[in-house]
Amino acid sequence: MNFSALLILSFGMSMDAFAVAIGKGAALQRPQLREALRTGLIFGVIETITPLLGWSLGQFATHFVARWDHWIAFTLLCFLGGRMVIEGCRQHSAPCEPAQQHGLMLLIATAIATSLDAMAIGVSLAFLQVNILLTALLIGLSTFTMTTIGMLIGRLIGPLLGKRAEILGGVVLIAIGAQILWQHFA
Repeated sequence: MNFSALLILSFGMSMDAFAVAIGKGAALQRPQLREALRTGLIFGVIETITPLLGWSLGQFATHFVARWDHWIAFTLLCFLGGRMVIEGCRQHSAPCEPAQQHGLMLLIATAIATSLDAMAIGVSLAFLQVNILLTALLIGLSTFTMTTIGMLIGRLIGPLLGKRAEILGGVVLIAIGAQILWQHFA
């Protein structure tokens, strides 16, 4: 695999995190650059680790990972997306100030859910002649970049959407989970 193919792969792997970041940025309604960088860093680090884990698993347990990764991703994404939709629909008795940042555990869970495809890619890369460290770093760097940009785009969209931004973000997570299942069974 040449370097340009690795770049295309790495940006392709970051697209689902980008879509989620837009929703997360919109839900915060005016996230600061610091929050966008924090989110990008969390997603980027996890997206760097998962292809390495997948590559390691590919060396030992290819059949198990390939059979279950899509169901794990689908379940996590639907749970997190459903939670966002419910929270977006919930009526608050008093108007509240929008949150300034997402909780660390929520960001980690979302990053793991959106990076399971990178783990599956890591499994398949175990059978190719690639530098897995370079590939994982490129995937992580592109995810960091795209997630940070997505949060900032969400910052522009958030004030226009209000509480609907959280609902939209949840629907995006559920749609990504459904797409993962669709691609697996198609």
